Amino acid sequence: MLLQRFLIRLLTMLITLFGVAVVVFVVIRVAPGDPIAMMLPPGATDADIARLRALYGLDKTIVQQFFIWLSGVVRGDFGTSISLRQDVLGLVFNRLPATLELAIVALVMAVAIGGTTAIIGARERGTAIEAGIDIASGTALSIPDFLWGLVLILLFGVLVPIFDISGRVSPQLDLPFATQFYLFESLLRLRFDLTWDLLKHMLMPAVALALPLAAIISQLLKQSLKEVLDLDYVVLARVKGFSETQVILREALKNAALPTLTLVGVQFTFLIGGTVIVERLFSYEGLGNMAIDAVINRDLPLIQGIVLVFALLFVLINLAVDMMYALLNPRLRHG
Repeated sequence: MLLQRFLIRLLTMLITLFGVAVVVFVVIRVAPGDPIAMMLPPGATDADIARLRALYGLDKTIVQQFFIWLSGVVRGDFGTSISLRQDVLGLVFNRLPATLELAIVALVMAVAIGGTTAIIGARERGTAIEAGIDIASGTALSIPDFLWGLVLILLFGVLVPIFDISGRVSPQLDLPFATQFYLFESLLRLRFDLTWDLLKHMLMPAVALALPLAAIISQLLKQSLKEVLDLDYVVLARVKGFSETQVILREALKNAALPTLTLVGVQFTFLIGGTVIVERLFSYEGLGNMAIDAVINRDLPLIQGIVLVFALLFVLINLAVDMMYALLNPRLRHG
């Protein structure tokens, strides 16, 4: 059953990626603007433009361009960036770790904040505390992540300058990293001075991304907990003398968390997509920031590569969540 489910999801994933590739390829080519004209000086001749168009394969039909590009993607060749003159795949993988670290830190924050407030709200159900948590969650959810970013910059970057408001790491620091996963590698190397500097740059954009997701987690998990707390086995746990907190943590949470797990996986993909604007806002050197530069410069190969990598991340995360849900749900595991 699980193997069949996995194969179906894998086939769906491949079809989805192909559809994304087609849509992105067509849309960015019918959009106004000529990337070749942006590269050349005003005095360039028609022959110069024709040579450059031929170099990047833009002199062929859209169908021919698509299959040439797709055959390259299958071989691991995403083309050459028009604006940066570098290999697209190398550029994407150079920036991707920064975005993944930011998204993972934001996810951990969202789960911690949302899970804690959900447990407190379920424990204090029917009181003013639960009402306060609902109001706070509604406020956090109604404000988009980029607006949270602006508020945080104003509060902790300008009025009370505690955290850095731009960049990924202080430029004067010596970075002994072998990979682009600076935060994780600094922990492995026990370079906590670098870890702290990275977190000071990462904290505000991560909080901006985390708050709306934390509100969603809080509301869903609290509602699930309240439903589970009325079941017979939970009532039996109370009869045995467990406190309400023990009942929630030991008995109710493991069953109530399953629907939230699926939601977290789906919302994590939206969180990664949200890094595009937030990274730009904080001048964070991630893939989202590069995506905006690629759009501004009409860098077609780079846009295609970034979008396809984002799409691959989305479908892989959804596949992992689906498989995890099937493993944790006995009805699907034994069905």
